[in-house]
Formats: sequence, C-alpha cells, structure tokens
Amino acid sequence: MDCGMRTWTTDAVDAAIAFDYWVGAICECFLEMEADTSSPGRFSATLESTPLSDLRVNHVTGSAQRVYRTQRAISRSTRNNYYLLCKQATPCSITQHGAGATRLLPGDLTLIDSRRRYELDFPATVDTFSVQLPIAWLDTWLPHAATHLGVRVDGSAGWGHVLGLYIRQLRMVPDTLPTTLHCDHLGGLIALAFGTDRLTAPDASPGLLTRMDDCLRSRFAEPGLCATDVAEALGVSVRTLHRALTREERTFAASLMRYRMEAAERMLASPSCKLLTVAAIGRRAGLLDASHFTRAYRSWSGKTPGESRHVG
Repeated sequence: MDCGMRTWTTDAVDAAIAFDYWVGAICECFLEMEADTSSPGRFSATLESTPLSDLRVNHVTGSAQRVYRTQRAISRSTRNNYYLLCKQATPCSITQHGAGATRLLPGDLTLIDSRRRYELDFPATVDTFSVQLPIAWLDTWLPHAATHLGVRVDGSAGWGHVLGLYIRQLRMVPDTLPTTLHCDHLGGLIALAFGTDRLTAPDASPGLLTRMDDCLRSRFAEPGLCATDVAEALGVSVRTLHRALTREERTFAASLMRYRMEAAERMLASPSCKLLTVAAIGRRAGLLDASHFTRAYRSWSGKTPGESRHVG
C-alpha cells in the first residue's frame, strides 16, 4: 500500500482549541462539513487516512460528536465521493437525505453520497472506518448505488461480515501486492454485500467465466495479474467481467488465488520439484514475496507449504 498515510490528532493541540482543530481536520481530509459535540472542552479524536490507488481508507476514533453536510456546503463543492462506513464500536445513527435514519450496530456498514445532505450522529464514541470511493469507480460496481444509500448492511453475517473484515485490514495490506488488486477485491465484496444480484444487469457474454478460468489457468503465474489485464485479453470491459463474477458470488482475486494455490499444491507434492525451495515454488505460482505466499497457502489449505511438502 502507498505509504502516504496522514494523521490528524487533537493530541497535537491545546484542549481549548481541540474541537475547532478537529472540524478543520475532517474538512481537510473529507469534504466541507459541520460538526458539534456536547463536551467541546473535553473533546479528543484521531483520524488516519491511507491512500489505496484512487481510493482512501480512513479510520476515525474519538469522542461523541455529530457531523453533517449541508446543502450550502454541497453547492460549493468541486469534488464529491461516495463513502462506505463501517462502524466498529457502539451504535450510531446515519441519515442520508431522502431516507430515514438508520441505526448501525458495531460491525454494520452503510453507504452515503456526499452530493446529498447527510448526518452522522455518534452519541457515545466514534470508532469508524470510512472508505472514500470515487463516484465513477463505485458506479462500475453498483450501477444503481442511489438505491443503497443509507441502507444498513448487517456486519455480523454473510457478505457484510466478510466486507467489514476486509476493510479493517486495508490499512495493513502488504505493499508487495498491486493496490489495483485490492481495489478490485473490495469492489467485488461491495457488490456482493449490497446485493447486486437483486438488480437488473446486462448479461455477460456467453461462457465469459469459462473463458476467464481458461485465461487464469494459463496466466496465473504472472506477478501482478489483475482483472483489467484479463478483461482486455477476453475482449470485454472490466465492469462486465466483475458483474459476471458477482452473479456467481465470486471475486476475481479469489479466483486467481485458487489457481495459484492449486498450482503450488501440485508443485509441493511433485517429486520433480523437490529441489525447489518454498520461495521458488511461490514465485512460480505468481507470488514473489515468500512470506505472503506462506500466509496465503496456509489460509487456503490449513497447512504451511513445508507441511504440505512433508505430507506429500
């Protein structure tokens, strides 16, 4: 991941100006917003913002507060984004203009659009991930995103749970992997968690996923292979490819990893590869970083590469 993390914290300023500093910080990192709190003299908060290609992953912690975006602020904006919120601790209330208030429990997720008024009410504490999503980017994953605004996604089960877990790890993803791969994986999980299977989408070309699997089977060893590369080879848009995957409840990243792990398993069990190191097998499977290969293989098979080789 890009190492350009930025941090704003009220610990850096006097308590008397902490809340004013905080309002300036969230406006600088996000968009122009208003905020209030019941205890400005005892207010504290921290915001960490990390780039992920064209997206940003923000983690906000701090005292009780209410944050809201007004029509006046919207009219002055020269940029706008979607924000995917994932609440970590204590319930909160989200109101997106045009929809009623939504109560989020710890772990729940919701989507808001900065082009519409919204209000975020954190009555106890803030401990929230907010992923900044460019409008054009999200529109390729959720063609009818407006129908999902302010809707609660259950973070305790199903794809909502998986999406929440993934978001919490995005601040710490290894920089050995292309950020575009993480963006593709995130987009696929968003589509699954928000239920695009309930929406009408154009059919993909007949046999598209079969052709994708054939492509992955022959190209999995290429480091940095991403959905854009495969879509181009298949003569379709990356959006069409992702939609076809979503309808089958698959993601590109998971499909690619399966071919890589299956190949690694074959090599670990093959007598002809017994002189290859584990790191060399990982490289032949498309994973250049040995430690990442070991973690990925253990997650996939339940064993380390060395244990698989011993068993074989």
